[in-house]
Amino acid sequence: MRMEWIDDILAVLDTGSLARAAEKRLVTQSAFTRRVRLIEESIGAELFDRRRKPVTLLAGVEALAPELRDLSIRLRQIRHKLHTANSEAGSALSFACQHAITTTVSPWIVRALTTQGDGPVRVRSSNQEECLMLLLSDEVDFVVMYTVPDMPTPFSESAFETLTLGGDILIPVCAPELRDALQSNLLTTISYPSNVFLGQVFDRHIVPRLNYEIQVATKAETALTLAAYEFAVGGIGVAWLPRSLVLAAIAEGALISLEGELPVQPLDIKAFRLSGHTGLQSQSAWRDTLSQIALPEHLKPLTHLTADNAPSS
Repeated sequence: MRMEWIDDILAVLDTGSLARAAEKRLVTQSAFTRRVRLIEESIGAELFDRRRKPVTLLAGVEALAPELRDLSIRLRQIRHKLHTANSEAGSALSFACQHAITTTVSPWIVRALTTQGDGPVRVRSSNQEECLMLLLSDEVDFVVMYTVPDMPTPFSESAFETLTLGGDILIPVCAPELRDALQSNLLTTISYPSNVFLGQVFDRHIVPRLNYEIQVATKAETALTLAAYEFAVGGIGVAWLPRSLVLAAIAEGALISLEGELPVQPLDIKAFRLSGHTGLQSQSAWRDTLSQIALPEHLKPLTHLTADNAPSS
């Protein structure tokens, strides 16, 4: 099945007649009619109902429209990949991000990289441990992750070159209807597993600073910040989320910030790559782009702040 045949069939389906389909396909009606005949002869079956005026597709062919559209898209994608495979070989720049950073920070990085370079940029999203594994296995050129300022990382930074790109704050938020419930000593929360980065931050840097009279009751647990965000909006409990992720929801009133009532934790946004990485494109991205990337004001470095003097909404 040739791609132009699929497009011819879909043109008839979309326009409702051979004449209008010919106009859409930029050929004369007689030339289009010959093409239709050729398609049917090649397939060995009639596709069009010529008993009706204007001529239309047979009902059985119309039923295949979703599959034909999907096939048309996939054939174009394959053609594009075949066309660019040689020119892009070895030139694609790839990096991995923690899930939350993929949502809030990676668009700025991709914009900077695609402005400076001609090749494509591939973005992987995973947790911190998996991001590092992608880097160590040379599947990505660099990774972008959160770290806690002035705290040692669970891996040896001597094996990596690092750049501090910006900063964020892990803040407590909840749906507006839950504010009154905060007056009690029972804090219902949306938590992270203790084996993921934000779970460790919560356990080590948030819980120890809660009022000793407060009891924490976990209502839901997820490793995904976007899921925790939706749970918070849905009124399930209080969630500690990157401030960059919830700014819009706070402005719209879907969430309220509890920064003045519960502990917060500043975070650094850092890029890591293997020491001695020699890829020319990644060298350029690292030296010329990442080192000078202009993140928005709410993602500027916050390393001069402590958990006690971080800004509130």
